[in-house]
Amino acid sequence: MKKRVFGVLGIVLLLYMSVFLGGGCAQIGAPTGGIRDSLSPVLVKATPGLKALNFRGNRITLNFDEYIELQEVQNNLTISPSPKSSPVISSNLKTITIRLRDTLLPNTTYSIQFGNAVRDINEGNVLRNFTYVFSTGNIIDSLTLGGKVILAETGVPDSTISVLLFRNTSDSAVQKMKPDYTARLKGDGSFLFSNLPPTAFKIYALKDGDGSKNYNSKSELFAFSNDPVQPGDSSSQILLNAYAEEPPKDNKIVRILKPVFEKRIKYTNSAQGAQDLLTDLTLSFNNPLKVFDSNALVLRDTNYAAIPGAVPVIDSTRKILTYTPTWVPGNEYRLIVSNTSLEDSAGNKPTLTDTLRFSAKKVADYGRVIFRFTNYDQSKNPVLQLISGGTIKYAFPLTGATWENSRIAPGEYEIRILLDSNKDGIWTPGSYTLKRQPEKAISLPQKISVKADWDNERDLSLDF
Repeated sequence: MKKRVFGVLGIVLLLYMSVFLGGGCAQIGAPTGGIRDSLSPVLVKATPGLKALNFRGNRITLNFDEYIELQEVQNNLTISPSPKSSPVISSNLKTITIRLRDTLLPNTTYSIQFGNAVRDINEGNVLRNFTYVFSTGNIIDSLTLGGKVILAETGVPDSTISVLLFRNTSDSAVQKMKPDYTARLKGDGSFLFSNLPPTAFKIYALKDGDGSKNYNSKSELFAFSNDPVQPGDSSSQILLNAYAEEPPKDNKIVRILKPVFEKRIKYTNSAQGAQDLLTDLTLSFNNPLKVFDSNALVLRDTNYAAIPGAVPVIDSTRKILTYTPTWVPGNEYRLIVSNTSLEDSAGNKPTLTDTLRFSAKKVADYGRVIFRFTNYDQSKNPVLQLISGGTIKYAFPLTGATWENSRIAPGEYEIRILLDSNKDGIWTPGSYTLKRQPEKAISLPQKISVKADWDNERDLSLDF
């Protein structure tokens, strides 16, 4: 009994010392909240069940283990085969309800792909690529069809393109009918159709500008296969090269401003103090020229001697004058613009004779680039393209396994190889009407940083 009393007193004494002698008052802290939930929602029940056979209803419910929500359903949801009328899909607490509005095809496997639309409410964890599959027949179709879509002109993917499958193999189906199956591209341009029947399809790729899922504009990105395709296993890969037969129309709203009439004619020049050895000298005017006297626009050297053959040419808009001499590296030039040489459509003229002074760049202002190609194939008619800021800065037909140029402007360049089948030096788009595939370009993974007055060398492999 005494031991028990002494034990209790000891415990009380220890508590007293920890509270009053332990270096300060006890503080109340907020709970930490525990470990953050990083798990995606889990499907716990589907009615009818996943991969249900002989489906006859028009209502599907999906129950999850936590509260969920649907986001950007229109951009994520894909139903195959495509229905005439989209189903009504809603979410409430832990349940997604799907109400079908179409009569289902007999003996057909359907898949409802949610993409990244399903996520939990609390933490926003996404249930990625969730798919519900059922069949109106006795089996679930299990064939696949995969491949990749790239932009033929640049050799890079565009994940906003969709891939379309049509049971109807007529050429007009993609222009008049809805596709039977649709797949979205991944970031690398790849796609995969699943749960397909053993049927031949026509396959297309389309960047659908108006939501019709039809190819109805030559400015839409589009790709086609010359022959029908047959689903099989995932090892069979299809490559589609997308192109726009015509450039997209410019729908920008242009403000029409009243012209400002000034006495002095306005123009800009391309030299800007240092003329590129590889380009022409241009004068660009605000208004079209109604008077243009080429004899009164004289390009001279530092001794005021006229440059042989340096006669300006006016373009069809009558707003750009171009000189195309052979520039001498490091030389200084003067362009004399007489006050009687020009008059634009607003009546503006040079008030005095102008003298434009500039120098041609030196050879040392450029970098020397040397490429050595393995797997070079002249029969492909390869054209080397150097890309800066998304624009082709240089293009050179390749005539051998080694290429070099001593006048490449300093900068960072992407490297692209155009397979120029018609040998015109530029990319040619395809034509669905003529069943002509576009010329292909291969974007090489290597880049090159060109430095002035420096040898810039690179070994490249051409795997076409």
